Amino acid sequence: MNGKIKQTGGLVAAAALLTPLASAPSVVNAPDASADAWRDAQYYLEDYGIEDAWDTTRGEDVTIAVLDTGVDADHPTLEGVVVDGTDVSGAGDDGSPVEDQMAPWHGTSVAALAAGRGHEPTDDELEEAPEQGEDLGEGDYEDLTEEEWDEVFEELEEELEMIYGDEWEEIIEDMYGENWREEIRDDLENMGTSGITAEGVAPASSDLLTSTSLIPADDEDDDGDDDSGGLIGVAPEADILSASLLLADSNPHGSDAEEQIAEAVVWAVDNGADIINMSVGSGAVEWPESWDDAFMHAAENDVLVVASAGNRGSGHMSAGAPATIPGVLTVAGVDEDRNISEDASTQGIAIDLAAAGERIPGADLEDSYHLWDGTSAAAPIVAGAAALVMAAHPDLSAPEVMHRLVSTADPENGDDEIDPEYGHGVLNVDQAVNSDDVPQFDEDEYDTLEEWIRVHRRDDDEAGGHEDIPEASSVEASPEGDPRERPQASEASTVQDWAGPAVLGAAGLLTIAIIAVAAVHLSSRRKG
Repeated sequence: MNGKIKQTGGLVAAAALLTPLASAPSVVNAPDASADAWRDAQYYLEDYGIEDAWDTTRGEDVTIAVLDTGVDADHPTLEGVVVDGTDVSGAGDDGSPVEDQMAPWHGTSVAALAAGRGHEPTDDELEEAPEQGEDLGEGDYEDLTEEEWDEVFEELEEELEMIYGDEWEEIIEDMYGENWREEIRDDLENMGTSGITAEGVAPASSDLLTSTSLIPADDEDDDGDDDSGGLIGVAPEADILSASLLLADSNPHGSDAEEQIAEAVVWAVDNGADIINMSVGSGAVEWPESWDDAFMHAAENDVLVVASAGNRGSGHMSAGAPATIPGVLTVAGVDEDRNISEDASTQGIAIDLAAAGERIPGADLEDSYHLWDGTSAAAPIVAGAAALVMAAHPDLSAPEVMHRLVSTADPENGDDEIDPEYGHGVLNVDQAVNSDDVPQFDEDEYDTLEEWIRVHRRDDDEAGGHEDIPEASSVEASPEGDPRERPQASEASTVQDWAGPAVLGAAGLLTIAIIAVAAVHLSSRRKG
């Protein structure tokens, strides 16, 4: 049964010990051979039966909302895919990438995995995508002059202060010691341009880039008839809505992360989403009460929410909200051999099923691509699969779509028991779309948010209730009913519990900051 089935006593995930979308292509199936390394790298298209499912549907007339750092609608694989957008952070515009955070590319990668259209094969020198942990060059940082190193550290300090505030130096000294500049310089000089997999700097699998080799997509698409190149989504005829968020320790431009999430969920539902993808998460099992009405709004309008489970490599041993909310489809990550990812996944009773989460091609800003790891990548693969199921079975409700996905998953060890890491098993898109042998759906077997609220929010009406609903979210309080009680953890939870996309810990964010600043400086130097 489902990982969130029959939990009358509340969510039982382990306690948090946390630190921190132009027309549709005319090709029905992907060609037998691709001239593009990034398409070749999408191993899960064949392994998970996605190409077989395309014989039935490619996700037409289904809309997926991406609640993330914003989506670059001008990326070659996303041309014509994004049909609407909004910004709820105060720092962006119409759902485009919000630059004022550590991973502005994150939402673009998520959208492309769910509904990318593909494009003409790339015309570059890359013959194959880099392997996991492959170093793409050595000695690049060794060539920097002392003046250039001073510029790198000046930019880094500004970046760290933006992320961590006045305590940034204390945080970095806790990791590197008082001589942190020398330590970081040594690390950078001992790695190539990939950087992220250097021993002692960061785990290769924490929803980080496995390779920062940003290979430009070919923009010489003469006839638009060949989509055999570039990144193609699981549902390449689905549409994308983009709600851009700023998920950081603080947001000087507007509301905090919790309020942004509530507003974005409601906006997505009210603007036609069938599926909401949330490759974001918090470090707590519980969620703020302002989310009750937002996620109930999704449930009452038959919108399926898909969320990533989080990554152990960034300090999260069990799934955190929104993945723990009843009715949310929670996704873990596995490697190419279907082994649960040691770093790019987590565990707990909230896990529903697993999907590819390692060495996944992602769309980057500046019309580029990269490889990345994490449940943030696994979730949109499942969201795309849900879109295929909805398109093939338009009479199914959102819970029935979820039931079909988890019931047709390939179980771990060949049995039907629920596994705390895999849930019901590994995603099987062909079976989810085409199987005639799916167990009958019984709504009584699945927990609902409505029931959870009835049981766990008992005292709040006496205090007036719904105090945390953001004014801009347009969420309306539910009708009067049983008293409700705010969970104690929500009082202690702050934006500090959020590490933004990928549920990154402080060490992960710090590492990205260091490498991003150095890589940008190095790139600028090369262009100069």
